[in-house]
Amino acid sequence: MNRAGRPDRGAQLGGDLAVAPVALADCSSTEAAPAAAGDSPGPRPTTPTAAFARLMEGNARWVSGDLHHPDRDPDRRQLLAQEQEPFGAILSCIDSRVPPELLFDTGLGDLYVMRTGGEAIGPVVTGSVEYGPMTSGTTLIVVLGHQRCGAIKAAYASIRDSKPLPGNLQAIVEALRPAYEHAAGEGGSDPVEAMARAQVTLTAADLRSNNDLAPLVGRGDLAVVGAYYSLDTGKVEVLGGAPS
Repeated sequence: MNRAGRPDRGAQLGGDLAVAPVALADCSSTEAAPAAAGDSPGPRPTTPTAAFARLMEGNARWVSGDLHHPDRDPDRRQLLAQEQEPFGAILSCIDSRVPPELLFDTGLGDLYVMRTGGEAIGPVVTGSVEYGPMTSGTTLIVVLGHQRCGAIKAAYASIRDSKPLPGNLQAIVEALRPAYEHAAGEGGSDPVEAMARAQVTLTAADLRSNNDLAPLVGRGDLAVVGAYYSLDTGKVEVLGGAPS
């Protein structure tokens, strides 16, 4: 067990993948004043609420254009050369217009980022999402869908028309089938948009309740948030699971 009673999964994984928790800065939960552009935003958030607030503050800067570009310099690179302790984990789409580090205005070492077509998930992806919370005290997971998702649109058409996609693209279609069925059951004027949102909600619920993460969520050590990104405005909309 590591600090805060978390299972030491890093020891189970072994080798270079094991990440021992390390204090990168003063780990007080007290948040510092807003940083100037290029500066560190302050201590690493140590609670789900503080981590979520840090991300949403960064997204507000992205929307307004008042970007800080924090912790993106050689000093930060050197500080993280041996150890890392990201405060958040993001599961998002591969879409080139949705880079989590940019739209949340975060810096080097702040986020674990997993990107798959339409946030499709399977055992390897799930394990990657679990890694931070289970080994280094990451307190927040965000499942981030987005507007006009090409993977969702292609999967929707494939399932609707019973026309499989070529190669391994069909594996993405099958991973997204529950979201298709959920959206089809709800109806609505824009079924692709409904499917994209359903994929976020279903995936976040699955992560929140899985055997490894559920105990952390239950103790309040972890929050799993479903969110949706607007390509038009740059704003992240919370669909559910935000820590209070």
